[in-house]
Amino acid sequence: MDVTEATFEAEVVERSRELPVIVDFWAEWCGPCRTLGPVLEREVEATGGIVALAKVDVDSNQALALQFDVRGIPAVKAFRNGHVVGEFVGALPPEQVRTFIEGLTAPSGAETLLAENGADPDVAAALAAGDVERALEILLGRIPAADADERDRIREAMVALFADLGPEHPTTVAYRRRLATALY
Repeated sequence: MDVTEATFEAEVVERSRELPVIVDFWAEWCGPCRTLGPVLEREVEATGGIVALAKVDVDSNQALALQFDVRGIPAVKAFRNGHVVGEFVGALPPEQVRTFIEGLTAPSGAETLLAENGADPDVAAALAAGDVERALEILLGRIPAADADERDRIREAMVALFADLGPEHPTTVAYRRRLATALY
């Protein structure tokens, strides 16, 4: 679907709360964009509707290109839960595009933590309630008393949750700093 500055919030940001949305920032005059476009369309269609594709013409939607720091095209950004969680620039081969999309459809860090045997019941309850920040707070609070192996498991769990949120999400930024301080 073609997305504009007027429809971006609803078609990408809000929709990404239901399923991953890949945004292809492109322009008509861009040769690599014309190469990548069909590959993205084919690979997204192969997901059977569990991933959506939105296309943004950067010439017609310069404010969006500026907002998302598009410096070269084609630029592809994946949104989940209202935030960018992955991106690449340039026309990648189909196998790499498929791998990128598979990363979006794999179980999230939260889902993996919930499925693990021996998952912390308090963390599991927070995640089941959709409270990622509370889960991060619980994990962070366990670091001082943890041995080296447990500290590593806590770090891995928190990093997995950061990946779910995306690298620029305010919660990721805040807790990544707190995690680094607690570990080092």
